[in-house]
Amino acid sequence: MGWKYNTGLGLIGTVVFIWVASAEVTQRIFIEYKQPFSLTYLGVSLMVVHLPIAALKDWICSLLRTNECHDSAETDITTSLITDKDVSDREEGSPVMDKNEVDEPYFLAKSNQLGPWEIAKFGLILTPAWFITEYLSNSALANTSVASTTVLTSTSGLFTLLFGALLRQDSINIPKMVAVFISMAGVAMTTAGKTWAPDELLSVSETRKHSITGDIFGLVSAASYGLFTVLLKKFARSEEEGDKADVQKLFGYIGLFTLLGLWWLVWPLNALGIEPSFEFPPSGSVGEAVLLNGFVGSVLSDYFWALSVVWTSPLVATLGMSLTIPLAMVADMVIHGRRYSAIYIFGCIQVFAGFVMANLSDKFSSKEEL
Repeated sequence: MGWKYNTGLGLIGTVVFIWVASAEVTQRIFIEYKQPFSLTYLGVSLMVVHLPIAALKDWICSLLRTNECHDSAETDITTSLITDKDVSDREEGSPVMDKNEVDEPYFLAKSNQLGPWEIAKFGLILTPAWFITEYLSNSALANTSVASTTVLTSTSGLFTLLFGALLRQDSINIPKMVAVFISMAGVAMTTAGKTWAPDELLSVSETRKHSITGDIFGLVSAASYGLFTVLLKKFARSEEEGDKADVQKLFGYIGLFTLLGLWWLVWPLNALGIEPSFEFPPSGSVGEAVLLNGFVGSVLSDYFWALSVVWTSPLVATLGMSLTIPLAMVADMVIHGRRYSAIYIFGCIQVFAGFVMANLSDKFSSKEEL
């Protein structure tokens, strides 16, 4: 486990903080602008900005490589000639090292990289799964509390383990199963645990806190999230070949295909009674909040999350997202004065313990599969 794994763990912590803050902002937006599809479509479509950023990055890297090759042209010519010393070394049995042989690992690594069309193809395949995940998550926030949505989406650890085994992207062993069990038990305890606030009786929104519809949306979102996580790891990286796809370009294509191909879904969703009729934000301040939340809560955080999945593992990243439960609990205690029972607090501790165990399993467990 090198620097990428450790950086991935750091990105998980950053994404957990951003996602909790974004969920709170999203629910406040829904008070004045309850449009789950609009928020989802805008947030996912904004990821298209990754494409020009990636193109600029590639252009700068290409320019630097061109200058480096130009500066070292004479050196390359010199090292490609066989000198008298090389001949004498060969006669003595010493190998003559060519610069091309030294650079061979670099070119082999580049040959494993997916081309633009392949990345676009995988982006097209992943777009429906990611859009469904984001839409159902926002719909859950529109129908139930942040705490309930967070708890339900944390069950994605079980789905990630199952999909990972089915698609052969992860092995099932005893430590991982125990980690998932501990995490799921913690989620169940937070669901059963009681919470209350001083102003709970005065809160009008409490009447819809445990909406069955919102809970269903959250659970299906967790399943879609688990599938997307495993597919992302499958397309973007392999242990043998390393990084295969530029994650930034991949998410840029997801944003592009969403922008061009999924706008029409608002009408059938409205006809089915799932989505309200489309409306623009009622005020400039609400529109600014929607736009800012889209950039921070989707463009930035989702890219960081994708890197954490590729650089660690789907299971570690998924269980890491379960840390939103204790963070949301602390935020509610400090901001809203909400109180929690001992069962709820102990459940949060178990969620954290499951994440730690999954992380240690990836580092130190044996590779025996059940």
